[in-house]
Order: sequence, then structure tokens, then C-alpha cells
Amino acid sequence: MLDIGEYSRIIDQYQDDDGDGYHNGYDKLEGDWLQYYRIARYFVHKVKREDREDFLHDLMMEMAKVKAKYEAKGKTLTEAGLMRVASYELTDYWHTLMRHRPTMLSLNTEVEDGDGDGYKAELLEFLADDKAIDIVARLDARRILQGMPRRLVQIAYKRYSGYPLDKKERNYLNHQAKELQKTLF
Repeated sequence: MLDIGEYSRIIDQYQDDDGDGYHNGYDKLEGDWLQYYRIARYFVHKVKREDREDFLHDLMMEMAKVKAKYEAKGKTLTEAGLMRVASYELTDYWHTLMRHRPTMLSLNTEVEDGDGDGYKAELLEFLADDKAIDIVARLDARRILQGMPRRLVQIAYKRYSGYPLDKKERNYLNHQAKELQKTLF
């Protein structure tokens, strides 16, 4: 994610040709609304040209709602928090746009902002990797297994692997199952 210094170097779409100011009236806003606008303008160019004005207004309203929720809890919402709100709203915009399309989309479809300024990404890049290791699940499983009797884990592995259990192992497994039932009920 870009930091605030990088955002400040982006040229605003509403800036006039000589770069001396903004002529859309939003620069006349005050207080929180000016802050919302200054952050929102860096995300507006990432939506379709025909939706930009609506997106800008919706985004500023969402920032105001989130700030009000934070203030109700006695917390402050930082610029980074507002940028996160804008990022979520941008993701929601594209998600809603793609969901309402009547045609099938390929995962190789490039999504662009509509005016050809180079912002493109394949939909495939937004999918989670199925081959990635689920670290949280692995750590949970390890913690659970470490809390069990070693003999029980060995019997469970033997059973999982398809090996037959001898009489002592079956008795031990039944005994552990009964103990577990006692604790549950």
C-alpha cells in the first residue's frame, strides 16, 4: 500500500492545466470534509469515468459514517484509517460492478479504470492461492495434538493410515472415548 507521501505525488484529476489550483469547488470544503476529499481524490481515478462523481460522494459519506462510529466509541480515526475505508469502498465498487454483469468473465480478464491510464490487473490476481499453507490451522492442529496423550496420537495415526489396531490399542481408544464423553456431558 502506498504511504501518504506517495499519495501526495499523484496528480489530482480535478487540477487545472497550469497546476495552480482546483476549480471544482471541493477545495472550498472545511474541516473533516476537506480531509475526506483530499484522501478520496486519490481513489476516484480507479473507478470508471462515468461513476467517479458518485463514487467520490459515496466515499466521502462512508468516511463520515465511519468517523462518527469511531467518535461514538471514543476513538480517533487517522488518515491511514480513512485510506483503509477508501480501499474497502473501491474493492466493494469493483465487486458490485462485476457481480451485476450479465456475461461470464474469464479470470484472465483485465480490469481497468476506463480512461486508459494504465491501472490494470487480472481478476486471477485477486484469488487466494489454494496451494498456500494454512498456517493458523496447522498451528491449531499442532497445539491440540501436543495437548493429547502421546499414545492416543500414535493410535490415531495408525488408524488414519489404515493399519489394524490390536486389542490393547482398541481398549485404550475406547477408554479415552468414554473419558471424553464424561467431560462433555
